[in-house]
Amino acid sequence: MTSYPRWTLRTERTSYTVRLSPDGPWAELDAWGPLGVEDGPSALDWWRRTHFVTPADVAPAEYLPYGLRPFTGSELMAARPGQDRGVWWDFDGAEEGEGSLRLTFTDDVLGLRTVLCYETVPGTDVILRWTELTSTEELRLERLDSAAVNIPVTGVARLTYLTGQWSQEFQRTQLDLARGTFTMGSLQGAPGHAYAPWLAVQDGEAEAAYGIALEWPGNWHITAEAEAGGTVRVRAGRVPHEGVVHLAPGDTLTTPRLACAFSPDGLDGLSRVWHRYERHLAGERLHRPRKVLYNSWEATGFDVDAAGQLELAKLAADIGAELFVVDDGWFTGRGDDTGGLGDWYPDPAAFPQGFGPFVEGIRALGLDFGLWVEPEAVSPASRLYAEHPEWVYRIEGRPARLVRNQLLLDLGRTDVQDFVIGMLDRLLTEHAVGYLKWDMNRPPTERGRPGTERADHLDLDAQHVAGYLRVLDHLRATHPDVTIEGCAGGGGRIEHATLARTDVVWPSDNTAPLDRLSIQHGFLHAHAPHVMSSWVTDAPGVFDPRHRSLAFRFVNAMCGVLGIGADLRAWTSDQRTEATRWIARYKEVRETVHRGDVRILGTPEAPTFGVQYDDPETGRTVVAALSTGRLDGAPLVPGGPARLRLRGLSPQARYRDAESGSEYSGAHLLHYGLPFAWSACHDAELVVLIRQ
Repeated sequence: MTSYPRWTLRTERTSYTVRLSPDGPWAELDAWGPLGVEDGPSALDWWRRTHFVTPADVAPAEYLPYGLRPFTGSELMAARPGQDRGVWWDFDGAEEGEGSLRLTFTDDVLGLRTVLCYETVPGTDVILRWTELTSTEELRLERLDSAAVNIPVTGVARLTYLTGQWSQEFQRTQLDLARGTFTMGSLQGAPGHAYAPWLAVQDGEAEAAYGIALEWPGNWHITAEAEAGGTVRVRAGRVPHEGVVHLAPGDTLTTPRLACAFSPDGLDGLSRVWHRYERHLAGERLHRPRKVLYNSWEATGFDVDAAGQLELAKLAADIGAELFVVDDGWFTGRGDDTGGLGDWYPDPAAFPQGFGPFVEGIRALGLDFGLWVEPEAVSPASRLYAEHPEWVYRIEGRPARLVRNQLLLDLGRTDVQDFVIGMLDRLLTEHAVGYLKWDMNRPPTERGRPGTERADHLDLDAQHVAGYLRVLDHLRATHPDVTIEGCAGGGGRIEHATLARTDVVWPSDNTAPLDRLSIQHGFLHAHAPHVMSSWVTDAPGVFDPRHRSLAFRFVNAMCGVLGIGADLRAWTSDQRTEATRWIARYKEVRETVHRGDVRILGTPEAPTFGVQYDDPETGRTVVAALSTGRLDGAPLVPGGPARLRLRGLSPQARYRDAESGSEYSGAHLLHYGLPFAWSACHDAELVVLIRQ
């Protein structure tokens, strides 16, 4: 029997085995799952009977071009200008390293070398995949995905993904796909609010979960195909604005990285894999406490002046905030959203004693200081636009539409990048700014660069991404102590390239309590709590208008990085006293929340929902419990307290409630759960359990 090469990559708990196919010159998945899953016949083997398709069309291939795979979806489509499309390559060798693998395929007729790249991430169960494409001839790439992922299923494939719109991002959505194609993505120059570049796949009701996440803050797609023979094949990659990328002789194009993860413990276990990976991305920055933030936007809007901001800062400091952020409205020409963007100088009318003394006044209260910026945006009435109209995206002879009364700078231009870097350096060095909120409130519409001879050769989306990442990399290197928050009209640009360079992100502009609970439920399936900025505000519900208490708002916001956005001047002294207590409690548990193992307890649709954070080193468990049902007061019919079953505890151990002193066995908490007597006056609780 002929033996074909196999290569196995191992993470802490999983293994991923690739083999050279017996049917043709391509690599295909042999096994992926818990350690040792590769020992046995492959679950992806098939009968090798085909009718009206080729073997390549049904193979569990890791990456195949159109040509070799003509009918059922390919990852690569290439041609020389004016010639037929198609790649027919040969295997050209493998290179193994410590936790890495490179498989090379060449098409000498076309002049293309393709390298499939794999790399394990230390301390995680994530495998990174990407592709390198090198040409010896001028080539057109009409499709250039990062990778394909194959998942065997015995029936329908259950897809879990995150959907939404502005103010309703990260809604966990599920679809059972028996046959056919499912696709999602964005052409907005960012991941967008409608879909996150993240997908989980399960074999119907089976517990084990496979996941992928694309590291790309530009246009993208993820496509899942439920194929004949019991396999789901998922393709993912970036989508060029021009519809094609041109490679010159000698050029190498590297696709975005695709993170691949597996957990035998379902979507909840898969979320912990992603959380650990994002803690890895943070590096040493993970160990810097995320400060309790006060942001003045919802209190003052564009009506920013030194006296009003200092009044709010004093109130924020009194309740325990550690950081004060002035949002939009602090710079010249910004009385409303029709002007000012691009002219990033403090408004002297708002700060008559000077911006420096204002910042010093904030810091004298014991608060760090932060600013909101939107570096990619420009107002038509700004001085910047008057001096450099060529810096914005536009198409010659076509009208330039305004979105939110603004235009978008072409950050793919080096001179625009240099301007943004210079502007941010000035703000961060002239003033003691320790926190920067980077927002982006409009997508590119008329996306062109006038004066370019061959506009169809530009690859504007990739150039903008490169410029965006260049600026962030500069900030990280030059201002390493500055905390950076990523925002794009809420959660419109959240993926791993951004998360690797920022400290926190803003999941949504919607801060209403029950709306936000649904957003955070989906967010925590894909992203870690230490990056999830969450505020306590007075915002009424948009999609779920039911009233919830100040305690509910605090416990909900404490599930991530706590911030305050309410108008503290309108709060009563009792509300400020209650807020002081909650902030003090948050500071006691924040390290467990941000670094612990997270377990999502139920869904927001259940009457009681919770999030559990476990620190195995200290034996401390933090439970954020929230009543999402009716608040009618004590029941008038026989009943009992609500119960929230915990997970992951030791059945034999005993656990003590640090506040009440009550003790429980682990078995009791796992089987029956923590009791909560919800009422109209009591709809949230934070419980700290200490393992005895």
